[in-house]
Amino acid sequence: MITRITMLLFISVGCVAQQPGSTPPAGAASTAAPSDEPKAVRVTAEGLSRDDAVKQALRKALEEGAELQIAAFSSVENYMLMRQTIYSRAAGLVSDYRVLEEKEIAGGSWRVTVEAVVRPSVVAAAWGEVQNVLDQIGRPKIMVWIDEKIDGRVQEDSVVQTRLQQLFVKSGFDMVDRTAIDEIRRREVADARDEKNHAKLAALAKNAGAHLLIRGSANADAAGREDLYGILAAFYNCDVQARVYYTDTGRLLASESIPAVRRGVRSQKEHSPQAARAALIAATFPERENDIQTTALGMRLFNAVMEQWSTQITAGGEILLEVEGVEFKNYLKLKSALAEAGGERVKSIDGDFTKGIATYRIRAAMTAETFAELLVGRPFAEMLEVVDLKNNRIQAKAK
Repeated sequence: MITRITMLLFISVGCVAQQPGSTPPAGAASTAAPSDEPKAVRVTAEGLSRDDAVKQALRKALEEGAELQIAAFSSVENYMLMRQTIYSRAAGLVSDYRVLEEKEIAGGSWRVTVEAVVRPSVVAAAWGEVQNVLDQIGRPKIMVWIDEKIDGRVQEDSVVQTRLQQLFVKSGFDMVDRTAIDEIRRREVADARDEKNHAKLAALAKNAGAHLLIRGSANADAAGREDLYGILAAFYNCDVQARVYYTDTGRLLASESIPAVRRGVRSQKEHSPQAARAALIAATFPERENDIQTTALGMRLFNAVMEQWSTQITAGGEILLEVEGVEFKNYLKLKSALAEAGGERVKSIDGDFTKGIATYRIRAAMTAETFAELLVGRPFAEMLEVVDLKNNRIQAKAK
């Protein structure tokens, strides 16, 4: 079971720090630990803003400067997920850089040229951190839920949803299909389809086992047919928006959208579902994996999820412990005992006390299930009884 910061996209993880230069965990790579010889690289990248362009440039610098370093780990389980996680942490791993050129370009985007120094030992240490997290917690699970309409008609299957799922699966994430929501809850789903009721959808996704929920809509409406150099093409106006949520709390983590864009696809018919789907793909995803396209919503969503994932690795995963029927003095006593029991794996504990209910928000490098195992031993067995365990939430009653 994963420590669950559940999302309508949702992730919750923790980490055990590893000092730079130390050897990665056993099995992390088949080659010897790399030396700390720095590698200077010069890259150019584009972004929606200057800061975004710099962030993209640092990622590109890390990809080029640590290419051989990261390739050495290719035989490791969860390699793709770990590689993407390392790349998403580029801003923290590549701290020695300077911007050589910067320029605002068409559409309000920015282009920057950066010279950066990449240190192999820093990458090796970060890889060890990520591997420790996966060993302790496992891979996050995501549910993608996109309502897709073509010419105003709801489609049974969404091509945008399918492409997003493929993108995350390719990078090593576990997916939870929205059909996992059982038939008993179908009426609740119908009531919750309105975007305004995202909290209920997040709860349904959580019960289905997802940590993160990606919720959105995609529309393609016919916009005429044109002759392009002797080839007939059907044009569609497309708009797509999506949000990422923690399923446990319903908290919004990221929101991305593209305005109405016109895309044309070769077709003999003005109204063609196949052409509409192709237009949606062209509007949402880059044509080639390495293209720089600042309007590629699919990649922006992916990057937003990876940034949340890597941030949680640094901060530690969140476990929510709720204890009913506790007195205030025991609330304080329990808070102190929790910190001691977790040792170095517990990063922080925040608590609230309201009308006999104690709520503890624990950031720790362990799963909720592992933490719950601590609660059945001393001194906790004399203080409380665990009555429920779901995702990253533990519920208990005071004795």
